[in-house]
Amino acid sequence: MCWHCSNPGKSREDYLTEAVRPMIRKFGWMIQTVGRGIGMPELAYTVGLTDVGLPELVVTGLVERKAGSILNYYAQQAVRSKVPEPGEVLPATAGMPALEVVPLDAPTALLFTAVELYGGDIRALQLVYEDEHGKFPWDTQSRSGAVRQPVLGTRRRG
Repeated sequence: MCWHCSNPGKSREDYLTEAVRPMIRKFGWMIQTVGRGIGMPELAYTVGLTDVGLPELVVTGLVERKAGSILNYYAQQAVRSKVPEPGEVLPATAGMPALEVVPLDAPTALLFTAVELYGGDIRALQLVYEDEHGKFPWDTQSRSGAVRQPVLGTRRRG
């Protein structure tokens, strides 16, 4: 159940104060999930990497557990060693699919919790994953397509 559903009558500021900020203090980031809505894709993203000068990370079209696994793994990699670069292809590893990194065109239009904490000066990278056949959404034979995994930015590879 979502925090807001479990805490009726509490405000967004309460959510930031009681849930988001403590999680970021404890772990360095937290994962925010957003269900699909009218004009809004299903997505999950980190909140907190901005605190250490890094872009937030985003995935779309995955169930919470899988999205969280990918985001936590790559957030940890970014904090410890290296932020993935736009256009970089990250090989399949640790039970994760291969990913291609795409910068978000308009992160402030989608990452509301990050915007509430940091204002409009946030950067974000989408981790676009290959499907079960090794195809990315832009591949002609992809089965994931735009419906399952919308790409929220402009691809930097050919």
